[in-house]
Amino acid sequence: MNNEVSNAFSRRNVLGLAALAAAVPLLAACSPGGAGGGSSAALKFWDMPWGADAFLAAEKALVATYKPAKGLPAAKYQLIQWDNFYQTFSAAVASKTGPAVSSGGGFQAFQLADQGAIAYADKVVDAMKKNGMYDDFIPGLIDSFKTDKGYVAIPWSIDIRVLWYQKSVLEKAGAEVPTDWDSLRAAGLALKKIGAYGFGTGAGSGNGIGNQSVMTMILNNGGGLFDEAGKPNTVTPANVEAVDFLLGLAKDGIIDPNSISYTSDNMLAQWKNKKFGIGVSNPGLATDTGSTDGDLLVMSPLTSASGKKGTIVYIPNLMMYTNTPSQEGSEAFLLWYLQNIKKYWAAGVAPLLPAFNSIAALPEFQKDTQGVKIIKEWAPIAKTLAANSPKQFAALAALDGGSAINQFAQTVLAGKGTATAALKTLETGLNAVVK
Repeated sequence: MNNEVSNAFSRRNVLGLAALAAAVPLLAACSPGGAGGGSSAALKFWDMPWGADAFLAAEKALVATYKPAKGLPAAKYQLIQWDNFYQTFSAAVASKTGPAVSSGGGFQAFQLADQGAIAYADKVVDAMKKNGMYDDFIPGLIDSFKTDKGYVAIPWSIDIRVLWYQKSVLEKAGAEVPTDWDSLRAAGLALKKIGAYGFGTGAGSGNGIGNQSVMTMILNNGGGLFDEAGKPNTVTPANVEAVDFLLGLAKDGIIDPNSISYTSDNMLAQWKNKKFGIGVSNPGLATDTGSTDGDLLVMSPLTSASGKKGTIVYIPNLMMYTNTPSQEGSEAFLLWYLQNIKKYWAAGVAPLLPAFNSIAALPEFQKDTQGVKIIKEWAPIAKTLAANSPKQFAALAALDGGSAINQFAQTVLAGKGTATAALKTLETGLNAVVK
């Protein structure tokens, strides 16, 4: 796995690798948090390396400014690496040496809540409803973490898969920017004539963009892997239509046949070398490739064969734990932190898109024209991996990045077999992890 913090995909891909964790790594050295009038036992705040060094330094500096109310504990920042992260958290929870508040895997809170380790965030949500922050969330984000027992976590950013295109490559091929599936195929065939590809992706070791690309098209067509009750249901007309379309792209040579073995580095090299004219990636693709000339641009969402629009979204979040020196202190810190994360975007160091409309409206963020476009056009149509279930659930962690969905993606992107056969095999794999 490529763990460069500058690569936004690598940060996202590991969110679902709980099932692959093999050993508990040594924890990073603790850094002291802010002093204050709090209790002697500080709150442990564990955070992941979501961004480059500038972001990590900003995080550490922000936590150091936390001044708790009298009688509440101060906060102590600790960086936790992605390698084997779920084992790190699980071992710490079991030994009661873990954090009071943390970020982590996208579905981690659901898993740990099932184990009784998560402190529900309902009081924080109530406070946000009173101070206006609840209504400031980009629609649909906060309630995706609501379970029958309460809110397991609070979102802080969003990570959406979108279609990018290279203007100069399309112009060289004489292709128009696609607006629907038919024009995507037409552009792909034109790009093929100049030795470029019209559906850039990668499904090699440690690279989840492959399965995310397939899911993007499935959700684009109104499909999903689950029914409304959260049970696997893959062989649906919408899913078959989307997979058939992708199989056709592969057979037409519009998908790079080597994509199934591409790591994230291989994939980025194809973008840099202008071999990918169009493709699915994360919001940070331009930054990851070093593109600064305005040639790499975000496409507007495509209209699918069935007339629908959609894509997949992952929602980085913050959670609280039952093992804390002060539950009131955990809630106070979490609320304070959410009120202050706008500083990351104001400083231009945030690696992901904001979960709050007010942050997206900041002048500093508005300068990011591609990020603004994603928030405006892609966020409203995005769904999570749980679709078509209205709720996320713990088993998604075993699915996301697991062998079943990755093998499915490799089969589809290689143009092998039929849509129905591939989806049936995927459903068998889902049934093994979704009980």
